[in-house]
Formats: sequence, structure tokens, C-alpha cells
Amino acid sequence: MTGTRRTVAALFLLPALILLGALVVYPIGYSVVRSFYDQSGDGFAGFDNYQALFTDEGIRTALKNNILWVVFAPTVATALGLIFAVLTERVRWGTAFKLVVFMPMAISMLAAGIIFRLVYDQDPDKGVANAVWVGVHDTFAQSSAFPKAHPGRESPLTEDGGAFLTKEPVRLGEPVSLPLVGVAPDQMPDGAAKAVAAKADPGKVTGTTWQDFTRGEGVGTLNAPDASELGYPGMRIEAVKDGEVVASATAADDGTFTLPAAADGALLRLPDGNFKEPYNGLDWLGPSLVTPAVIGSYIWMWAGFAMVLIAAGLAGMPRELLEAARVDGANEWQVFRRVTVPLLAPVLAVVAVTLMINVLKVFDLVFIIAPGSSQDDANVLALELYRKGFSEDQPGVASAIAVFLLLLVIPVMWFNIRRLRREVRR
Repeated sequence: MTGTRRTVAALFLLPALILLGALVVYPIGYSVVRSFYDQSGDGFAGFDNYQALFTDEGIRTALKNNILWVVFAPTVATALGLIFAVLTERVRWGTAFKLVVFMPMAISMLAAGIIFRLVYDQDPDKGVANAVWVGVHDTFAQSSAFPKAHPGRESPLTEDGGAFLTKEPVRLGEPVSLPLVGVAPDQMPDGAAKAVAAKADPGKVTGTTWQDFTRGEGVGTLNAPDASELGYPGMRIEAVKDGEVVASATAADDGTFTLPAAADGALLRLPDGNFKEPYNGLDWLGPSLVTPAVIGSYIWMWAGFAMVLIAAGLAGMPRELLEAARVDGANEWQVFRRVTVPLLAPVLAVVAVTLMINVLKVFDLVFIIAPGSSQDDANVLALELYRKGFSEDQPGVASAIAVFLLLLVIPVMWFNIRRLRREVRR
């Protein structure tokens, strides 16, 4: 290359080199230098800021969470991308499915964080995750319809560790009244009918349990069913003698129930199972689940990216190798495990490495989704860098975290560069 051509090449490269130096080299160099100085920036702190990386509780939590991110997020996203790419390869609507799966990539991290903050809302009426979870739970374990029910004034019932017990033993042929209050009218079960006084039966114990409340001051008869009052359908009643249940019954729609002669002389108990609070699902954004919840939102976004790259790899795969394996008697699982996956190994490596680098820098999702009460438990290095640098005014420690993140990324990038060079040589 002649001197003139070198000069022209240098002139073309100069703008890019200036931008690279100003936007990459200088910030990295300044961060490295700043990491050795104290909070004011005037005193040399040596390795004190780096020592804080392993002694500061917040940074240690962030480091542990970053390990979880690096291990699980790329692995699960890559695996889902592989499954989606393989399963949609042979279906006619595969393109439409891929479009739907890839669509979250068009959403910003900020928007995705806001979406999943709502998805993980604790209230099942707002949060989709808990709405589904509560729906499945209530299918197998129906919650009580009377969580707020309790005895009113001058009630024949007394509290017994979450349950309610009659003050006096019951007798055959003498109807029993078990009035309660506290259930809002709009919360009464759909099957509730007007409460009626139980009829006496000489050989059995009969009674009624109902909502003993009529709107209006001084309206209605205390401890007796009135025309506008509803029974407690499904309320369970137990007859207890010497601490043991000798008989039990379930109230009808009008609140009436009948117990056999064995209940004579027993105390009637409304067990605490009648008054359990409704199941409200999981605390997705609580201390124990917040990190997996945020990782789930990340996978939702990036599984489509993995799927598209893997699908491109599948499109370029030699089909004769797959057909040869099938001719040799391999089933679809064996073809997938022993032919498809090995041939896709370079693509899978690209996806996994790219996602590893990406999750080391994750900040937006954790900052937006994790509430203030759980943000310490969901902390990651990039978020801790932000907090140390801007909230806690510790720029030296923040610079040390930035340098540490760079050191973590370098081995992954080095591995990726080596792999790309091997591919070029082939």
C-alpha cells in the first residue's frame, strides 16, 4: 500500500477512531482510574473500592443474582427458542407463531417492565399471573365463602381459635340458632336462599345458620331469621364431645341443617375452614420470588430472538443428513438429539453467548418490576452500579463495579471471537 493510499485509509478511519476513543476508550480508562479514588475523587483509595465488591452486602446479593441470571436466563431462553424453532418448522402457521413469539423484541425494556409489573400484581383481579394461579388453585381447593363472618351481639356462639363454638350443649328436638354477621351482601354465595327457622325433630338435632343482619336501625329480630335474611349454604357444622367430633352436617341453601342423635349433649362447632380468607395467589414480587419473576419477563422478551436465529440455522441445515438418520431407523427424538442439536451447536453457542453478555448488563427490568420493598433482594450489578453512583454518592465503588462487569464480559467475548475465527477458517 502506497503512502497516499495509507493516508486516505487513515482519513476514512479517523472519524470512527475519534468516536471510538471518545465514547469507549476514554470512559473505560476514566472508570478504571476513578475506581482507585475515594468518594471525593481527591484521595487515593487503592483497592478499597474493589474490596467493597466482596464485603458490601448489597453488592454480594447483586453478584449472587447475576450468577442466577447468567445460568438460567440464557439457558432457558435458548432452550425455548430451540423448541419453538423445531416445532414450528413443519406447521403451516409456523410463520405466524414465530411472529407472535418475536413480537416482544419490538417492545422496549421500559414497556416490558411496566407490563410485567401489572402481570405480577398481587391482586388476582389485576395481576394475570395470580388470576391464573388462583383459578387453578380454586379448581382443586375451593376457598370459603364466609371469610369475614363472626358472631354478633348477644350471640350463642363464642370464638374458639378461629372456629366458633356454642356456649351451651344442644339437645334432641330443640332447634339451634347459629347466627353470624360480617359477610357483605354482594359477597354472599349465589345459592343462598332466605333463612328459615329449623323445625324440631324429636330424634335429631336441627338448626339454622344464617346472616343475622337486616338493614335499618332497630329492624329485624336478634338471633332469629327475618324475611330479608339469607342462610349460609355449605356451612359445615360439627358436634363435639370431649374434644372429638361425633357428628357433622352441611347447611342447606336456607341455612338449615340436621345432625343425628349422636349430637345430643354435644357442643356445636363451626370449624375454622368455613372462615378461611380467599386464596390470593403467590407474592410474585416478594423477596423469595422476585428474581425468578424478573427472569421470566426477560425470557418472554428474548426467547423470540433465540428462536429466529435458531430457525435460520435450521433453514441452512443439510436435509439429507436428517433423512439418512430416519432411513437408518432413528426416531424423531433421536434425530433431534443426535443430529439436529449437534449441527446447530454453533448457532446455539452464538445465542447463548449473546444472551450471557446481555444479562450481565440487565438493569431496566429489575429497576422497574421489583418494588422498593424487594429491590434489594432482586438487585443485580448494573442496578447496584446505578445506586452507588447516583443514589448513595459513591462514584469510586460504582466505577469498581463497572470495571468488574467489564472483566466478567471479556472472557465471554474472547470465547465468542475465538469461535468466530474457527468458523472463518473452516
